[in-house]
Amino acid sequence: MPILKNIGFLATCKEEGGQGAIHPIRNAAVAWKEETIQWAGKETNIPDTYAEYEPVDAGGKMVIPGLIDCHTHLAFGGWRSDEFTMRVKGKSYLDIAKTGGGILSTVRGTRNASEEELYKKASSFLEKMSALGVTTVECKSGYGLSVKEELKILRVYRRLSETHPMHIVSTFLGAHAIPPEYEGDREGYIDLVIEEMIPAVSGEDLAEFCDVFTEESAFSVRESRRILFAAQVAGLTPKIHADQLTSCGGGELAAELKAASADHLEKISDNGIEAMADAGVVGVMLPLASLYTQEKPLNCRKLVEGGVKVAVATDFNPGSAPSYNLPLAMMLSCNQGRLTPEEALKGATIYAAKALNRDHELGSIEKGKSADFAVINAPNPNFWIYHFQPNDCIMTVSKGEVTHSEDRK
Repeated sequence: MPILKNIGFLATCKEEGGQGAIHPIRNAAVAWKEETIQWAGKETNIPDTYAEYEPVDAGGKMVIPGLIDCHTHLAFGGWRSDEFTMRVKGKSYLDIAKTGGGILSTVRGTRNASEEELYKKASSFLEKMSALGVTTVECKSGYGLSVKEELKILRVYRRLSETHPMHIVSTFLGAHAIPPEYEGDREGYIDLVIEEMIPAVSGEDLAEFCDVFTEESAFSVRESRRILFAAQVAGLTPKIHADQLTSCGGGELAAELKAASADHLEKISDNGIEAMADAGVVGVMLPLASLYTQEKPLNCRKLVEGGVKVAVATDFNPGSAPSYNLPLAMMLSCNQGRLTPEEALKGATIYAAKALNRDHELGSIEKGKSADFAVINAPNPNFWIYHFQPNDCIMTVSKGEVTHSEDRK
């Protein structure tokens, strides 16, 4: 039973207090037993109960809750590096999609990949994410777009949850795009999602959430409402890709359905912000997607000041956000989204946990929660984000297990 001592700055990131309240403790210690935190506080106040715990030295560094990437598309076949050059030359996201690129390009690659190939590729990503301090990853399907292929992706996530020490949260995203075989038959594909995919996903208990890409170029608000209502009936919690490219009412729909989160939101309306705040829907900023698609980033200040809790995630996928570096996304959420470093940290911990309905067990360093945290080579969050480096994570602990350590290299 270990106890982490000599913590210069412990960011506990409890939920109360607003976006910037990270509830720091200086000169702190954290004790845990197996997968559960037993105690956290000032080192001078360690109870006698933990005196015999095995000491681990944090070296006077900062300790934060394990980072939570609450929006990724982890399992996919192939890459789309050619689209990067196309965007640099001025092609838009929609331009690329109309020429056969975009999501449908990855659908082709994913359908051609075996379940084992997808598992090995996704597993390698998780190992690298763990080295960045990440301990929880939400993983979406959406690159299969058929019953068989969507289930294949979700089974990869189930296997990862059984074999990897990270927390894996699965989301069904069958309504990501209309597949080629249903071109000209939108209603037919939506019927397939509702009548076959959702029951199959629910029947095998392969996902907790159902997401929809709500956008003029993808699924309308009316279509999204129909799909997500069916998902709710089947026991899946709604999430929405909302208002990314156009202000189409995605934020308002998320509020109407009391979705766990509405993600992207670059074009969200004032009415959407107000509705989400009233309904308690978490807004998820995805700054890497804005960066790679060269779109104007979300102004998080408007959401925070409007009463919306803002989470930060990568949107890791092979096209519009081909990076799983969550600390990089946090830095961009400050420089582009106008969050403070403390606000970004809370957005990648307890608020990200809230976007996954896991805030009761993840996202903060408190007694009874999962023993997930990272030791960061920085004195405080402000310096860490300001002096951005490729990786400042010295050690990662997930479910009480050391999953990354500089000492092991």
